[in-house]
Amino acid sequence: MTEAANPPRSLGWLVGFGIVATVVFAVLVALGSWQVERRAWKLALIERVETRVHAPPVPAPGRAEWPTITAADHEYRRVSVTGVFLNDRETLVAASTVLGPGSWVLTPLRRDDGTVILVNRGFVPPGRRDPATRTDGQVEGNVTVTGLLRISEPGGAMLRANDPAADRWFSRDVAAIAAARGLEEVAPYFIDADAGVGGPAFPVGGLTVIAFPNNHLVYAITWYGLAAMVAGGAAYLIRHEWRERRQIAPLPPGERVG
Repeated sequence: MTEAANPPRSLGWLVGFGIVATVVFAVLVALGSWQVERRAWKLALIERVETRVHAPPVPAPGRAEWPTITAADHEYRRVSVTGVFLNDRETLVAASTVLGPGSWVLTPLRRDDGTVILVNRGFVPPGRRDPATRTDGQVEGNVTVTGLLRISEPGGAMLRANDPAADRWFSRDVAAIAAARGLEEVAPYFIDADAGVGGPAFPVGGLTVIAFPNNHLVYAITWYGLAAMVAGGAAYLIRHEWRERRQIAPLPPGERVG
């Protein structure tokens, strides 16, 4: 029998290939499994948030509870708070909503105990940034606000940092806004007010977007699919090498292929 045109690869090459293929396969399977775990976590998060946003409002956390506030335990809880708006210290934060681009109006609300909570009263378009253009919405006296508890957004938005000195805000950074407005005893969270606080006038509340992208199943299928391709490719190569070796006649002692 004549020597094959393409002699089988060496045993060392095959061992090295097997090790690399095994490692790649294991990594891809691990990534797929991680995405499955992430999907389970995301589904639990969505269920938890849905339960919170539709629950009856509870009193907003007071000073004693502030150190324990976390996103996992408190964000998107429906809360209520009563106090007086400090309308002269409102802050406008850049916003993009279903109503178009504009600003969120964050107004401090002082409670009877002297503590302050920033309330995102809602959206105003560019033409209503000046409080003088929306006097109907400047609520005076005691008011009760209901809405969703939100966690501070420090630093700024993507590629746009807050600039307190220039009074340009791209995120609802509670600590920075409080410092810029000379506020003390401020809660470490803010409240997204429901629609209707102050009547039908601007700002427009109730525009909180609650959406959690959940593409983890697609990612898991992708990683598992790649793992299957690696396994299939390795199996094909091993089968091919096995056939090549069967077609080669035994060589005399001392000789080797190639």
